[in-house]
Parts: sequence; structure tokens; C-alpha cells
Amino acid sequence: MPDVELPFTRLEYADRLGRVRAAMDARGIEVLVAADPSNMSWLTGYDGWSFYTPQAVLVTGAGEPWWWGRRMDANGARRTVHMDDSRILDYSDDHVMSTERHAFGQLAGLLCDMGHGSARVGVELDNYYYSAAAHQHLVAGLPDADVVDATALVNWQRGVKSEQELVYMRRGARIVERMHARIREVIEPGMRKCDLVAEIYATGISGTGDFGGDYPAFVPILATGADASAPHLTWDDKPLLSGEGTFFEIAGAHRRYQLPLCRTVFLGEPPSDMRRAEKAVLEGLDAGLDAARAGNRACDVARAFFSTMERAGFHKEGRCGYPIGISYPPDWGERTISFRETDETVLEPGMTFHFMPGLWMDTWGLEITESLVITADGPGEPLADVERGIVVKA
Repeated sequence: MPDVELPFTRLEYADRLGRVRAAMDARGIEVLVAADPSNMSWLTGYDGWSFYTPQAVLVTGAGEPWWWGRRMDANGARRTVHMDDSRILDYSDDHVMSTERHAFGQLAGLLCDMGHGSARVGVELDNYYYSAAAHQHLVAGLPDADVVDATALVNWQRGVKSEQELVYMRRGARIVERMHARIREVIEPGMRKCDLVAEIYATGISGTGDFGGDYPAFVPILATGADASAPHLTWDDKPLLSGEGTFFEIAGAHRRYQLPLCRTVFLGEPPSDMRRAEKAVLEGLDAGLDAARAGNRACDVARAFFSTMERAGFHKEGRCGYPIGISYPPDWGERTISFRETDETVLEPGMTFHFMPGLWMDTWGLEITESLVITADGPGEPLADVERGIVVKA
């Protein structure tokens, strides 16, 4: 086997492969083409900023997975995956940004050469990293195959975290604690938001004295004042002003494992309606954490939170949480379970979630969240330790 420093044991990778194969067998899928870089890394250890070009991990009925990608990235695979070099497949650079050929057409030819030309092939149709063109070229190159949707097949196997995965997530928690502490330390009226973001990035990537940080899968979101009524506006170079609140949606990351945590800072004295919302959200968080128990359902968490908010006079729709773990841009969620009133998924020990009850009102916004792990006995355990209330600073 290759002499590669892996983030997990080969036994753990073998267990993951077994779970994916069982899910494939249950759906009659003979070949899986997983193009999501989070799934690729989870299955093989591959870690590289190459997901802007076609790449995938192939899982068949026997043997180790195959890594497939751009030829210049094959050495990156050799440096990071747990498989032997013979399981690394590549395509030439004339397939990149070309109008004459497409890499997924080349992959179709490889699958035919491997004897899978008439197989039932699963692909991640609803995924950021698998384009319409990729699908067209793969299907055209496999005229005798049955190409079916296998979106989130791997994602669902990632839900319950191993002990080592939880180690990495707890390290992410230590990092995000430091990031919020740095925000509280340096934020002040007149500070440019871009300079504050620089402090956030520096702290997150420096990590701690014992371990460093990685790039988060989502850029820091810090909307201020009326802009905070929108959940996904990024920063600019304008100064922070007294009399305005800013929510910070940030994450600590280690070994690509993401630990998001949101808090709100107000420069001056928060208005009464924001204070009333803060009280409701804090009570809702407590209620949701208490409902986040093994054996309960995702909808139980949502109902506990939403009913608390309704009693306080705040109506919120949608979802208030999602699973987290290993991830690459542009998203740190696992895209499976949702804390919403219609999701009947049963919670299991080792599942990890971002419990995210944000409020975005007409002229302000408030985010106070917790990332948690479902325990064997008891309520959801917050992974980070950061004071929840609005941080008030003159």
C-alpha cells in the first residue's frame, strides 16, 4: 500500500466503502460515480482544490475505489488517497475547457473498457459538481448503460460520525471559539468590515498552538444593520457604525471538517425588539437541544424550536438546522436531514448538526446558533463553548 499520511485508518475507509456498497446493492447500482469532493475525500482521503474541473471517485462491486481526474491532479491523488497507484485514472489536459471533447466522455470510455458499458450506473444528479454537460457526455458514451440518479447516496452514509471524525470537529470547535473571541476583542465603531474579516480569517487559519485551521467551506457572512435582514450578504470595506447590529456566520475547520457557529454583536444598546427576539431564540435553542435526543426525530427538534418562537410572537418558516461534517466550498452542510417539521428522520448517536435558528426581520437580523452532536443518552451536546447572548460593545 502507498506510504501516505491518512486522516483515518484504512480500516475506517474499508468500513465506509462497505456502507456505500450496501446502499448501492439496495438500489441495484453496479457502478457509482461520486463527483462531490466531500464524498470523494470521505471515501478515499483525496484532498485538493481541483473540483473546478471534472473529477470523481468510482465505486464498483469489488476492489478498492477508483480515483479519476485531471492528469495534473493525479499526483495529488497519489499523495492523499489510501488506494494503490493502479486505482488512479486520469484524463489529458485537452479535455479541460474544451468545446471539442469532454472529460466525462473519456470516463464513459474507461467504464466501457472496464466492462461496465451495460451496467446500472449511479450519478449525483443534484450536486454542485456534476454539470448538465457532464451528464450528457456520460450518457452519450454509455448507450447500453442505465444511468440513474444516486444523489446523496454517499452523503447519507456520512451521517453518524466516527470517534476520529468527532476529534476533528471538536478541534474545529476550539478554532471557532477563538474566532469569536477575536471578533469581540477587536470590533469597534469605525473599523472597516474587510479588516475585521481579515482578523477572522487569520485566527481561523492559524488555529491553536496544537493544531492549525483549514479554509472554511463558506465565506464569513457578517451583515450589518438593515443588510442583516438578508441572510447571505458578504462583507464590504465600509466602516462599522454605532447603533447597528452584525451577525457573524463563521466556522472553524480542521481536516476539512466544519464547525459553524453564529453569534450577534451590537455596537451600542440593542433595541427592545431585538432583545425580545434574543430571549425567544435562546429559549428556542434550549428547547431544541433538549429535543435533540437519540431516538427522537428531526421534526421533534424543529417543532420544539418553532413552538417556542410562536409563543413569543415570532413566526418562522423553513428549517432550523442541518447535518455537518466534512465539506468543501460552496457549502458546509451534508445535504440530507433538515430540522423541519416534516422530516421524520430518526436521530442517532454520533450525528452532528448545525442548529441554525436565524431571524431576518425587515430592518435587522439575529443569528445565535449551536453545532451539536447527538449523544447516546441525553440532550444534544453543543460542541463549542461561546456565550450565546448578544455581545454588546460601545
